[in-house]
Amino acid sequence: MVIHLVCAARPNFMKVAPLYHALKKEHWVRPIIVHTGQHYDLNMSDAFFEDLDLPRPDVYLGVGSGTHAEQTGKVMMSYEKILYDQRPDLVVVVGDVNSTMAVIMAASKIVYPINHSTNPINQRRRPLVAHLEAGLRSFDRSMPEEINRLVTDVLADILWTPSRDAVENLLKEGIPPEKIQFVGNIMIDSLEMLREKIEEQKAYLSFGLEQRRYGIVTLHRPSNVDNPKVLKRVCIVLEEISEKVPLVFPIHPRTRKNMEDNQLLSVLENSGKLFLPEPLNYIRFMNLVFNCQFVITDSGGIQEETSYLGIPCLTVRENTERPITITQGTNQLCDIDHLKGQIDEIMQNRIQRRKKIRFWDGKTAERIVKVLRNLNNGSDKLDSK
Repeated sequence: MVIHLVCAARPNFMKVAPLYHALKKEHWVRPIIVHTGQHYDLNMSDAFFEDLDLPRPDVYLGVGSGTHAEQTGKVMMSYEKILYDQRPDLVVVVGDVNSTMAVIMAASKIVYPINHSTNPINQRRRPLVAHLEAGLRSFDRSMPEEINRLVTDVLADILWTPSRDAVENLLKEGIPPEKIQFVGNIMIDSLEMLREKIEEQKAYLSFGLEQRRYGIVTLHRPSNVDNPKVLKRVCIVLEEISEKVPLVFPIHPRTRKNMEDNQLLSVLENSGKLFLPEPLNYIRFMNLVFNCQFVITDSGGIQEETSYLGIPCLTVRENTERPITITQGTNQLCDIDHLKGQIDEIMQNRIQRRKKIRFWDGKTAERIVKVLRNLNNGSDKLDSK
């Protein structure tokens, strides 16, 4: 069985790595890494492959940046050629970036000619497509990621969900239950796979910081960084928070560009306790997370990682596609105007206790391999109980 594992952006690499390593141990499968090149910054791409002990991608599409339509179109055209050339049996897409949707659209429409068959029905076939991290919903269609999630899950043949609420979302949307498999959170696999290397780091010392005496910031969503007025307010609030507690803010390239274009970077640079490094590799960044007091973010994966680790997380958004991190984890939604007050509560240790979340245990890749082994053996039963 030939399997394409498709990745495009930082979180994708972390989801692909545990599955790739688990599949490499199996004799019946050949996993092939396909990198679309949607993220092309060294620290946001190549360094992650090194951290996660992944080989250089077998296929690199190099689509680069562009509008949503441009990225989607480039990936579809480039990947279609790869499909015809390699004819994978299964295509695995992860997450909710533009490449995820583009790849599944191309794979769902591809036609492989089979010349040796005389049966017209068998003259054409396409690969199966699986979505890893299926069923997450913010219920906010103004988010490009939400559109990507909806399209991807409609087209996928196999939907691997990280949590029970994701299963419920898919069932409510009319997805046949036999397509859905609750396998767990693959991000936790990556964290546990690299825990020893993460804990060996002392990244906070390079900023002159002490354990549990600083916060981490990651912000890149359009709702927070694309509107100059909102972005200015974000910068002011972060500078004010840093007067009470040091902050480490590895700035996403889009966010940095918007700050520079609007002459806002100086607001943060003038603070003596607000550190602004370039995007960090996974191991170094996660060491900072392991040892921080709290996280301020608008990202998705960090909501999960902090919930698993029991670290308070403030998500600067109106909604989240990961509500289980709020109901069972340590995540809270907030707006920028209430951020300082919620930080004060965290510093006074007023946070909810976390609960153990089912299948967030570092064994998701094992469950997926079991599913695929059954599929390869001709069984259509996808046992993930």
